Amino acid sequence: MAAAMFALHLLPAFAQSPQAVSQADYIVALVNSEPITNAELGAAQLRMVAQMQAQKQPVPSADELRKGVLERMINERAQLQQAAEMGIKIEDYAVDQAEESIARQSQISVDELRLCLAKEGTDSKEFRKQLRDQLTLTRLREREVENRIKVTDQDVDRYISEEQSKNNDPLTQDINIAQILFAVPEKAGSAEIDAIGAQARQVLERARGGEDFAALVKEFSAAEKNNGGQLGLRRGDRYPTLFIDAIRTVPVGGIAQLVRSPAGFHVLKVVERRVPANLPQTVVQTHARHILLRTGPDLSQTAALARLADYRARIVSGKDDFQSIARQFSQDGSASQGGDLGWASPGSFVPEFEEVLARLRDGEISPPMVSRFGVHLIQLLERRRTELSPREVRESVRAMLKATKLDEAYADWARDIRERAFVEMRDPPG
Repeated sequence: MAAAMFALHLLPAFAQSPQAVSQADYIVALVNSEPITNAELGAAQLRMVAQMQAQKQPVPSADELRKGVLERMINERAQLQQAAEMGIKIEDYAVDQAEESIARQSQISVDELRLCLAKEGTDSKEFRKQLRDQLTLTRLREREVENRIKVTDQDVDRYISEEQSKNNDPLTQDINIAQILFAVPEKAGSAEIDAIGAQARQVLERARGGEDFAALVKEFSAAEKNNGGQLGLRRGDRYPTLFIDAIRTVPVGGIAQLVRSPAGFHVLKVVERRVPANLPQTVVQTHARHILLRTGPDLSQTAALARLADYRARIVSGKDDFQSIARQFSQDGSASQGGDLGWASPGSFVPEFEEVLARLRDGEISPPMVSRFGVHLIQLLERRRTELSPREVRESVRAMLKATKLDEAYADWARDIRERAFVEMRDPPG
């Protein structure tokens, strides 16, 4: 998960730090022998209140807040311990990127961000530690949960079939119906009703014969005559059931069978239908290219960052061009195409790559950035909005279903981590 995805969550949460909380300190809980102190809990509560107030959410009672925050701290502490056991480590440059992302969203520099935090009593080292913890948790969840989620072709077929069946239901469609009402007086006798019905049927046939419906409305309708008798675009479930049953299979421009209601006889014309767009129809695609350097024993991350910074300076100054450097130095399969990644839809790249790509303007080259694959230099060539092909619609549905399954799987995984952790609650001293 990219830094921006949790940036807004973290910034208000640092309104107070443990150093800013003046209260007696003691251990409130042990998580696999690792303590959570009262000072840490108090600071976390203050951060949570600040966050909820910033988002205009109701703040629970003091007891509920304390219990909820403590439980979240226990869960996170247990997950961080598992990450440590698995050897998950976050590089300093990834923390730098997260810090820069938060500053950028607040439209200030990193130095200004640190000054703001210092005024609120938060040490920059503590802030970066929290960022590192969040990145660690994200990487752990990606490894332990996200990679296990599978969406089958049958899952996609089932979802598309269900959505298409909804589209065929007029109750879920937006429909505009025009009507000619032949009102039947409340105390009308059978002969009068028959005469009114006969007139309505004659007008129905004239409408089906192609006469101007709006003109017939003005001549005969006992209801609204303006705007051709149109009732306005509305969901099908807001029309009388009699109307929906009558127009269920009538195409736009068609005239339904005569409808008899307690109000009288209705000649109905379907003016417009709008099918709900439950399936994705269009998407903004990006055309980009990149240079990738993979880090390892022969190339440190620091060296890779410096090398790509030099490449960027050469390209921006006009001394070299992106394509030639990519062909010569990139360690990605796209190197032979000058780093060209082609047109890509959202979700095609890992989140940290897409976050940087989303901020670029046409032709702009990013600073060197770190992903799970190495260090990149990215250039956005252009963007376009395009209609999705049937295959791309399926892939969009697959991504959406995966996100839904991910939420469910994460909840189960987090619950399992919590249940396996040894947690000892402590009472206040004395």
